[in-house]
Amino acid sequence: MSIDTAKGVLGDATVAELEAGLRGTVVRPGDADYDQARTVWNAAHDKHPALIVRCAGTADVMRAVEFARSQDLLVAVRGGAHSIAGFSTCDDGIVIDLSPMKGAMVDPVRRRVIAQTGLTWGDLDHETQAFGLAVTGGLVSSTGIAGFTLGGGVGWLLRRHGLASDNVTAAEVVTADGRVVRADPRENAELFWALRGGGGNFGVVTSLEYQLHPVGPQVLAGLIVYPLEQARQVVTGWRELTGGMPDELTTLVNLTTAPPLPFLPPEVHGTRIVVLAGMYAGDPAAGEAAVGPLRTLGTPLADLMGPMPYIGMQSLLDPLWTAGAHNYFTSAFIEPSDAALDAVLRRHLTTPTPASELHLHHLGGAFARVPADSTAFSQRDPSVLCNVITRSPDATGFDRSVAWARAAREEIARHGRGTMYVNFTGDAAEDKVRAAYPDAVHERLVRVKDTYDPTNLFRLNQNIRPSNAA
Repeated sequence: MSIDTAKGVLGDATVAELEAGLRGTVVRPGDADYDQARTVWNAAHDKHPALIVRCAGTADVMRAVEFARSQDLLVAVRGGAHSIAGFSTCDDGIVIDLSPMKGAMVDPVRRRVIAQTGLTWGDLDHETQAFGLAVTGGLVSSTGIAGFTLGGGVGWLLRRHGLASDNVTAAEVVTADGRVVRADPRENAELFWALRGGGGNFGVVTSLEYQLHPVGPQVLAGLIVYPLEQARQVVTGWRELTGGMPDELTTLVNLTTAPPLPFLPPEVHGTRIVVLAGMYAGDPAAGEAAVGPLRTLGTPLADLMGPMPYIGMQSLLDPLWTAGAHNYFTSAFIEPSDAALDAVLRRHLTTPTPASELHLHHLGGAFARVPADSTAFSQRDPSVLCNVITRSPDATGFDRSVAWARAAREEIARHGRGTMYVNFTGDAAEDKVRAAYPDAVHERLVRVKDTYDPTNLFRLNQNIRPSNAA
């Protein structure tokens, strides 16, 4: 059976020739596993690709890229498939699915790991924690390492060890012409610069090499929950504390709705609350002095801050962020002035669903000490990143939730420079790309795009269009 695409028809013989050159598999519409294979974590994106190529290794990725180019197919690249903005799937085109590629080679002496990009953070943490090592990973362990890292990578080790992208020491990339190149500080150095914050614009990254750091296996981490009526004093008190926090301590404020969890009083379930979450990436005993003041900002409803496995903190939020819901994330880098915090607190009172949240991530530390021109993630000055998140169990009312998130972001962003975090831009739109990169950085990214993807084959991302694109 031939496959109709936006560009024409793929004949059986053409697809069979592709499949014959693979170690992995091809999934087509009509196959028994097609619906499972096309589904992504974020159910807001329900697409029907013409082909899904499940790659077993780099050679399969090369073959898939060559096939996509020869057939003029739209290309989506999938790693962990969280797909907040829908980039890891498409209608009619080809999905290059890296999820079978889960190899990880840890060198505990050099403190390095070479990780294939089908890994999730849960997978990678499992491998590196066997040696008491880690790198900044996602706040939900099912997040793929690749998209997270290429856009920056904000996590619990940010203030101690920087972004995930700051810890990349090399990458293997299949470029738009089907070549495999290595990017590191000496080889393809401009590509290496662009990959660390420039997203998936420049090729299919098949492996990442990270610098690892001694972390865990036990850390001081967890949550402290406060009631809504104490929100202002908690948030302003947290702001004051951030000025003296050691780099080992990374915290965020989560303005959310209390889930029906057993550690919260039943009368609180379903009400708005304030959660302080954090991790001390050092000796847990030494961390008690650092986290102690967080416990005194009000009268906690629950205090779950204490020693726990690093992997436990990395997966702590997983039960609240399972696949299959409709999700929309957006963001703004801000300074937490009284007016900014007022805006955040007002928006908290209007959240449209119980899973709609506002996060205030404390930045600084190692994140801020990275020279702004050393990576494509150049926004090192702001002290807080505000993420606005909305989530609905299905499509009912989701448009209203997205409108709330966009309006909240616009109001809150006025208390910064209007800039945003490229991984949490929500939409594929030119203005979102320009809000993520200063002009000089964007111009440099265009030059790298011109070199490695001049026809914009890889455009399902926060797209850096090549200079000859219409």
